[in-house]
Amino acid sequence: MTKREPHMGRNPWFETVAEAQRRAEKHLPSTVYGALVAGSERGRTIDDNTGAFAELGFAPRVVGHHAERDLSTTVLGVECAIPVVISPTGVQAVHPDGEVAVARAAANRGVIMGLSSFASKPVEEVTEANANTFYQMYWTGTRESMAQRMERARAAGAKALIATLDWSFSHGRDWGSPPIPEKIDFRTMLRFAPDVLPHPRWLWTFAKSGRIPDLTTPNLRPPGGEAPTFFGAYGEWMQTAPPTWEDVKWMREEWGGPFLLKGVSRVDDARRAVDAGVSGISVSNHGGNNLDTTPASIRLLPSIAEAVGEEIEVLLDGGVRRGGDVAKALALGARAVLIGRAYLWGLAANGQAGVENVLDILRGGLDSAVLGLGHSSVHELSPDDLAIPDGFTRTLGAPRTVGTAG
Repeated sequence: MTKREPHMGRNPWFETVAEAQRRAEKHLPSTVYGALVAGSERGRTIDDNTGAFAELGFAPRVVGHHAERDLSTTVLGVECAIPVVISPTGVQAVHPDGEVAVARAAANRGVIMGLSSFASKPVEEVTEANANTFYQMYWTGTRESMAQRMERARAAGAKALIATLDWSFSHGRDWGSPPIPEKIDFRTMLRFAPDVLPHPRWLWTFAKSGRIPDLTTPNLRPPGGEAPTFFGAYGEWMQTAPPTWEDVKWMREEWGGPFLLKGVSRVDDARRAVDAGVSGISVSNHGGNNLDTTPASIRLLPSIAEAVGEEIEVLLDGGVRRGGDVAKALALGARAVLIGRAYLWGLAANGQAGVENVLDILRGGLDSAVLGLGHSSVHELSPDDLAIPDGFTRTLGAPRTVGTAG
């Protein structure tokens, strides 16, 4: 054994997202890690999201490679160094700096930050850390309260609004749902001590910061009121009547700027989104957290991109773990991808540097794919670059031809 080997064993750098996940599982209390894994019911959709990417093969070229490659693009008019956007995720208690650490990492890598309205950090702190922030909202509360939240995000400098409307409050997981407390106080800390104490490094990270995990949602704080807890906000969301397409149009008009509708899985919904005036859509099944057995997002992408890709921007969310996955999504019609679990595992493994590590992994894998496929730009990727198995794609909500059985 050389003298360098022990130091190398403590190297915080990791070479794949899978390794970030392993370190996150080791580092985090099981209840916190369980919340990151998520999924619903049998977990078929969450598995298909990643498994479908593995079914797609590359068709590399042997000669004609380009020494220089352009990986940059724009999303809703905002420049991105790589076609990757940080997907908005709720309360990030895996690290005391939470969304601010993620925003800084994204800014350092030229990536757009998506901030959840259920985030643990105020939108003002996040936009200060990353000027290219998109603010995400659910349809929750009254129109007046939603308009106030949009105005706050606009005043903070958010450059686009992401509306997530596909959630149907699926409950129950075959492997069990992690217990999440209403708030963190002394009694809660005692109750969770057996789970937390075996993870002293995670505990020490918060101790050094002088903070405890924050389970409130400051971006949903009413004027002059207190920030609701995560479950308080979730309860309001559950009790709000679901939106109509007229409500989507209202949100878009009230926001008055670039508007992304997240959660589209059907061609007819994509067409209705165009009619409602959205700037873009994200083909998504909420990371497998919504209706289980919904097909993988990458299987749904081609038909949706073909239907509306010439009119609005089409993004993809779900199952992206490698730079090669980014290349495959772009080849099938996506302008960019959103990532969720991948950066949360990086955040858990090594804070801001861990998120930067994940983004570097995706950049490296994407660059390798563009090189091997013989292109000079990500915009040249197409289905010709892929080996697509028969029956790979799924088309939902497309008009049926007259006389077609079924």
